[in-house]
Amino acid sequence: MKTIVEIHALQNFAPSNLNRDDTGAPKDAFFGGTRRARVSSQCDKRAIRQFFDQKVKEGVFEPNDLAVRTKRVFQAIAEALDGKRDKAQTMAKAEIALSYVKLKAAEGGKTQYLLFLGRKEVAALAEAIHKHWEQIVAATEEPSAKGKAKEKAKKAATASAAPKEVQERIDAIFNGGKAVDVALFGRMLADMPEKNQNAACQVAHAISTHSVEREFDFYTAVDDLKPEDTAGADMMGTVEFNSACFYRYAVVGWEKLVENLQGDTELATKGLRGFLEGFVVAEPTGKQNTFAAHNPPEFVAISVRRDGAPRNLANAFETAISARKGESLTGKSAEELAKKANALQAAFGGDAKTFVLNLTEAKLGGYGKPAASLKELLDKSLAAVKE
Repeated sequence: MKTIVEIHALQNFAPSNLNRDDTGAPKDAFFGGTRRARVSSQCDKRAIRQFFDQKVKEGVFEPNDLAVRTKRVFQAIAEALDGKRDKAQTMAKAEIALSYVKLKAAEGGKTQYLLFLGRKEVAALAEAIHKHWEQIVAATEEPSAKGKAKEKAKKAATASAAPKEVQERIDAIFNGGKAVDVALFGRMLADMPEKNQNAACQVAHAISTHSVEREFDFYTAVDDLKPEDTAGADMMGTVEFNSACFYRYAVVGWEKLVENLQGDTELATKGLRGFLEGFVVAEPTGKQNTFAAHNPPEFVAISVRRDGAPRNLANAFETAISARKGESLTGKSAEELAKKANALQAAFGGDAKTFVLNLTEAKLGGYGKPAASLKELLDKSLAAVKE
């Protein structure tokens, strides 16, 4: 039986610039014929991964339960062998070892692109390099070869540079390392497609439930040490911002998460709970020193659905919400979300249990079972997954 866990959140942010485009403006999108504020899924996932780091400090996760995204894997391997091997020699050995699996080094002692590796994978690479130190040798190639012949000769030389068992040992290390964030968000290794990991979760771009217009903050700064008889600002500029009630959505495939974590249901349970909590609690950090828009969601719904397709409820806001004077934009958005969810359930049916944390006065028409706190919401949702 296929189990998916969906989370919907409505989060009204005060004036802010949480996620900027290449011009420094808040990201946006056209939806339902009007401009909407937007926060990218990459931004949300980054915030959740940082939240996981906090959970390590709290003892919820072990450091090795998570991954690192880096070009500096050679340095990480050298640090893991600090005190056992010379750092420069270790980095050179690491470059050779990773070349066996087609991960080549670029200038500056980095990999050619960011690698998303479990910390256990990095530790295992360091252990393998330490154990097979003498067997890991650089490839030699025919100096007279050119063009395609040179490349072919180089590949053949690499293949014969180390014993087959060493190459197989290094290749086998790239299995995700039971890293929760790799299991959730997936990864792509361009030169090792067979080691890619399909994500257990999907995260939508957050969009505002209503139309928005960009606003500009004109600011000035004054030199504290300039003479008192000198008028005028010493610096000036503009910062773009907006204020929006965002609809946020994500879905996690429970069985896929367990599979990615190599059957470890205990770790999968911790990972799922951490993801759901992080989705609610973690915030983008863009321009927060300027705007301090720390506004938690006031409506969160979690659905545990079996043998059914996911249901992103963004179309509840295809017609932009417009709150009247005295009306809550978040509350009205929650009512439209519940209305859409109930309509889809009536039309398509399906086995689903929904739990709702509703801090608004929205009337939900029977949508979901109420939870009084985030902890209760998570407890009930995780219990439904295990049923």
